[in-house]
Amino acid sequence: MVTGSEIARLAGVTRAAVSNWRRRYDDFPAPAGGGANSPLFALADVQTWLDRQRKGQGVSEEVQLWQVLRGTYGDEIIGGIADVLRLIAKGEQSDELPEEAVRLARNMTASTPAGELADALGERFTDSVRRAGSDQVTSPRVVRAVCHFVGEVASDATVFDPACGIGTLLLAVAPKGAAKRCGQESDLRSASVAQLRAILTGRTGVTIAAGDSLRDDQWPELKAELIVCDPPVGVTDWGRGELLLDSRWELGTPSRAEGELAWLQHAYAHTAPGGRVLMVMPASVAYRKAGRRLRAELVRRGILTHVIALPPGTSASHSLPVHLWQLRRPPSPGDAATSVRMVDLTARDPDDSLEPGPGQVVDVPLIDLLDDVVDLSPGRRVEESHRDFAAEYRFLRQELTQQLRGIVELLPMLTAGEGAGSLDGPTVSVAELARAGLVEYGDPEPVSKVDQLDTEYLQGFLRNAANNRRSTSASGTFRLDGRGARIPQMDITDQRRYGAAFRSLQEFEERTRRLAELSREAAALARDGLGNGTLIPEDAEDG
Repeated sequence: MVTGSEIARLAGVTRAAVSNWRRRYDDFPAPAGGGANSPLFALADVQTWLDRQRKGQGVSEEVQLWQVLRGTYGDEIIGGIADVLRLIAKGEQSDELPEEAVRLARNMTASTPAGELADALGERFTDSVRRAGSDQVTSPRVVRAVCHFVGEVASDATVFDPACGIGTLLLAVAPKGAAKRCGQESDLRSASVAQLRAILTGRTGVTIAAGDSLRDDQWPELKAELIVCDPPVGVTDWGRGELLLDSRWELGTPSRAEGELAWLQHAYAHTAPGGRVLMVMPASVAYRKAGRRLRAELVRRGILTHVIALPPGTSASHSLPVHLWQLRRPPSPGDAATSVRMVDLTARDPDDSLEPGPGQVVDVPLIDLLDDVVDLSPGRRVEESHRDFAAEYRFLRQELTQQLRGIVELLPMLTAGEGAGSLDGPTVSVAELARAGLVEYGDPEPVSKVDQLDTEYLQGFLRNAANNRRSTSASGTFRLDGRGARIPQMDITDQRRYGAAFRSLQEFEERTRRLAELSREAAALARDGLGNGTLIPEDAEDG
């Protein structure tokens, strides 16, 4: 079984070409497995079809063109793509573009729609950049997720992407010609590719501006009904020093470490009343200490409406989890959100359905989010919402009761001895016992090998004050070392009497430690349950 990507590599073409084959050719092999979003095909059927259609019999012109561009432009291949698209769209030939690339591009457009070539080159660039581990482009899975949660876009809507790259996300969120699209990109060549892709694929009403959106906003008067953005991640030099008094910081000035929250506020500043922002965010933005105050303002004003934790692997350029944050500018002061919908899809495969199932979504009241941390991580809220607080609390009370029952009886009955030196009689070192074959060094404590020596008696005396001093280093580190320890000499009957007392003490200590853990768990659970309404105090007559 092979995927569409594997078929593309087998034939020496892009995934877009394979998708086109599936649409154009009725005899292309039907999926033999997988899902609607990630079909699998029988390799033998695919190879037979490729041979019959004479596909993949040599290096395709598309691959040849890519190789020529890579050889000429190297790491600056985005400039080569821009030159090819400009040649196709406007007939303008760059001095840098090799004649072989010109010939291949013209040959291809003679038999292939220009828009398909533009998309194929864009897809090949996306794949190459993602394999290099860069976040310079938006992955197809992120595009799919954003489009899913955007839903239908009105035909008269304005869509804006302030960090549009080569236009992948901006051009995907609405049908062709269905909306006015505006974009901005700091890299001039990428902005050019985005504009040319729009022209060649027949998308009207698209205007891409070049420039740094935060430092040099080219759309100061724009108010859009929908803003989508996959902003740069982890950038601290985003211009904070020169933008301290910028009017876009409605929620407060972001810190240098919170560049993503600067992009979020930039997008929100361009949102029309009733409009939405869908922003791709690293998961850490949901809980980082530096952004707590701004997160609190988002929640307090009823601006944040959704936080969606996407499946691992959605952003293929890195393994870090990503979220989608949806903001909505209230059309009127009384129309702000009263809760935030949290969706946790982290248990899903990245190619599975994006519709949340039972136990994956919860609406969290704003007041419940406004604590000292303002943690907006969906996983935590979804898990809490499906906890049975009453059952957990009942179980903890029962276990506490069981642990308390008889704990005092575990303390051995001890009476007064003859004094502090009552055991200063004959002693023997554990090392001597080991040499005599009576003791072996276990892990972590020595144990008896014979009936004449009680193990609990041995281990109990190893922990007395004198032996503890022998086991403590000059730095204060304690390490039980039986070799230097000494224990009193007693007959086996007295050893067992002492051993039973030491055994009771050890069980008492273990029980009290467990009691302390249960007490903390029960108190925390009770406070959370009382605070969120899942637990209520019983009436006095019922108690």
